[in-house]
Amino acid sequence: MSARPFIVAIDGPAGAGKSTVSKVLARRLGFALVDTGAIYRSVALKARREGLAFDDDEKLGELLSRVHISFQVVGEDNHVFLDGEDVSGEIRTPENSMAASQVSSRPVVRAGLLSLQRRLALGAPKGAILEGRDIGTVVFPDADAKFFLEADPDTRARRRFEELFQKGVERSLEEVLADQIKRDQDDASRAVAPLKPAEDAMRLDSTSMPLSDVVRILEQTILDRMSKR
Repeated sequence: MSARPFIVAIDGPAGAGKSTVSKVLARRLGFALVDTGAIYRSVALKARREGLAFDDDEKLGELLSRVHISFQVVGEDNHVFLDGEDVSGEIRTPENSMAASQVSSRPVVRAGLLSLQRRLALGAPKGAILEGRDIGTVVFPDADAKFFLEADPDTRARRRFEELFQKGVERSLEEVLADQIKRDQDDASRAVAPLKPAEDAMRLDSTSMPLSDVVRILEQTILDRMSKR
C-alpha cells in the first residue's frame, strides 16, 4: 500500500451539499477534513479587513506570505482559524462569500494557496477529504476518489437561505438566489481553475436525494477503492 494518505476530492457549486457530506464522511472514515473554500474565504476576510482591492495581485501576494490558516474539529463542527482567531462564522457571510469568489479568481492567490492545500492533505495520518471547486482538476488531479456534487439552482439557494437563517443572517431567498447565480457565473467563467467536474469524477445530483444517501454512496465507493490499493 502506498504511504500517501488516501485523497478524496469533492467538488461542486455552492449549496450542492459538499460541506455537510464532507464533514460526515471525514468523521465516519476518520479522515482529515480540508475545507478549501474556507481557506479562500479566510484570505478574502483578511483582505477586506486590510482594505485591499481584490485585484491587487502584489498586495494579495504579500498578504499570503503572512497569513496563517488552520482547522480544528470542535464537537461536530470543523472550525476555521485565521491567524489564531476563530472566524468560522464571519467567513460565511454573504458579503464575504462574494469577496471570496473574486479573490479566488486571482492566479497569484490560487498559486499561493495550492501548496498549503496539498500540505494539509498529505500530512493526514490516514486520509483526507478536500472540498472545493477545483480539487479534482487542479489541486489533486491524481486523487484516489473524485466526486462532483450538484443540484438545481432553486434547491441550492433554499439550502443556503436556511443555513443563513439558522445563523441569524437576514437575507431574502431572492437575494440568496441572485448572489448564487452571480457566484456560479464567476466560478464557471474565470480563466484560472474554473468550476467544472473532472473527467473521471463520479457525478451525483442531490436535488431530490437526502444527503445521508449521498454520504452512503460516496463512503462505499471510497471503501471499495481503499480495499484495492
